[in-house]
Amino acid sequence: MSTMNEQPEKQLFAESLGDGPALGRLKGRRILIVGAGQRGDTSSTNLLGNGRAISRVFGREGAHVACADMNPEAAAAIAREITDAGGKATPVTADVSIPEDVTRMVAEAAEAMGGMDGIVLNVGISGTPAGLAGQTVDRWDRAFAINLRSHMLTCQAAFPILAPGSSIIFISSAAAIRPGGNKPDYDTSKAALGGLMRHVAMEGEPKGFRANVLLLGMVDTPMGAAASAANPNRSKRWIPYGRQATSWETGNTALFLMSHEASYVNGHILVMDGGRTTIRNT
Repeated sequence: MSTMNEQPEKQLFAESLGDGPALGRLKGRRILIVGAGQRGDTSSTNLLGNGRAISRVFGREGAHVACADMNPEAAAAIAREITDAGGKATPVTADVSIPEDVTRMVAEAAEAMGGMDGIVLNVGISGTPAGLAGQTVDRWDRAFAINLRSHMLTCQAAFPILAPGSSIIFISSAAAIRPGGNKPDYDTSKAALGGLMRHVAMEGEPKGFRANVLLLGMVDTPMGAAASAANPNRSKRWIPYGRQATSWETGNTALFLMSHEASYVNGHILVMDGGRTTIRNT
């Protein structure tokens, strides 16, 4: 998958580069990934979006993946990558800013997979730095509709469908706990995912569901590259091990939370940032 070399001094290993072994850790699982597609260049195996990498990892580990995206070509592309590698995947098209689309998305995914026992809520928008002065009602409401409301609606629609033993993962950002991107709409919507996740975990526990947040630091994705281009100071800050995370590492961490190996991890925010928010102040 990757042509890069392992660099232990940078905590960079085969698994970090998408070359980990398939161990069947999700065999038989039926998982909806919302925001599975990728914008822009999809030819590189070194620069994948988080949704695409999570989908690839889950498919490799034996899950039937429902790849949901608002762009039908993007949904079909990642589903095809999974099936070409010997996995099982179904593309689903939905615009999560439209409540009716969310309900249909969940129903279509469950029907295609014969049920559902996992959800990854990866979809989100970031926008350009604007500060408080640049916030408009439309901008604020759109960020919350996609980054937060759609997650609530997905869980609402899925609760009657999900099987016992299910796991739900909310993908958040270090912006939720450490501002700096000059995007109050994005920061606030990502921070609010923690509150939503805890409620979902509370209501889900009697049903045998788990819910957790995977909070990401700087990840080398097309969206991350665009954020660095819009905010040059972003890439000038101290970065653990002298590198950003790979999206494969996002996929592997999500794999743990989705797998039964994390069966007693519930209502938790797992920070994957190499220690950037905890071991230095710069």
